[in-house]
Amino acid sequence: MTRTGISARIAAAPISWGVCEVPGWGHQLDAERVLSEMSELGVVATEFGPAGFLPSEPGPRADVLGRHGLQAIGGFFPVILHDSEKDPMNAVTPELDAYEAAGATVMVLAAETGAAGYDHRHVLDDEGWSLFGRNLDRIVAAAAARGITVVVHPHVGTMVESPEDVRRLLDGTTAQVCLDTGHLLIGGSDPQQLVREYADRIGHTHLKDVRVDFARRVQDGELTYTEAVKAGMYVPLGKGDVGIREIVLGLLDAGYEGWFTMEQDTILAGEPLDEGPVADVRASISYLKSLENEPGP
Repeated sequence: MTRTGISARIAAAPISWGVCEVPGWGHQLDAERVLSEMSELGVVATEFGPAGFLPSEPGPRADVLGRHGLQAIGGFFPVILHDSEKDPMNAVTPELDAYEAAGATVMVLAAETGAAGYDHRHVLDDEGWSLFGRNLDRIVAAAAARGITVVVHPHVGTMVESPEDVRRLLDGTTAQVCLDTGHLLIGGSDPQQLVREYADRIGHTHLKDVRVDFARRVQDGELTYTEAVKAGMYVPLGKGDVGIREIVLGLLDAGYEGWFTMEQDTILAGEPLDEGPVADVRASISYLKSLENEPGP
């Protein structure tokens, strides 16, 4: 018996085309090009991308996605959860309104530090973790009441980065996790182990493949995260050291029913002179689809 259920659940995110919320990240392609290329690749759903990439109003946003045959997932949403002077619901509530109106069902929450970019490590103390957990559980409950799942995205340069951070998140809150295979590995976690031990807590995936030599240079402080991305840390699925095959097959065997999202950080120096970042996304999708031919359990 071969495995099924991958092709119909292939999604993408604009960051694979270099579209990112970080100031000065790189050249930003326009939405029409990105969404058209997603559609041409057979992608069936997309994350929203940063503010300004898609129309802010739910109606026009839905129209743009519908014109390209793309379902709305939701997307990457940074919010501060550890500051007693900031109530995260002030930012989350209008975002949930927009998600509900657009039919999006997954909020990919990143624990923002308050600093720009992702090049510095931040650490929470016990009091900070306690406030973090209380705020996160409030958001999870508020979203669930609207039929929206909150998944927390372990991410380099956020409050959930290291293996210890990930464990505290899983053991101390009710939130599900976005299995971002690249950021987990770069942060020091083993994404394959996470699938083996916590498959029932994985509510969404961001599939990335990483060259471990670059990941180690980021861990050692030799390169910043941004420098490593520019230098080629990310490669098409199946070409790096993450173990994408074992991760995807492990998720399928565990009954994972969510999206397989092509979400690989890319930095563009300017308007591509060739076909651009779509080439790597195409190669990644081809590899992912090939796993459907693997023998099933």
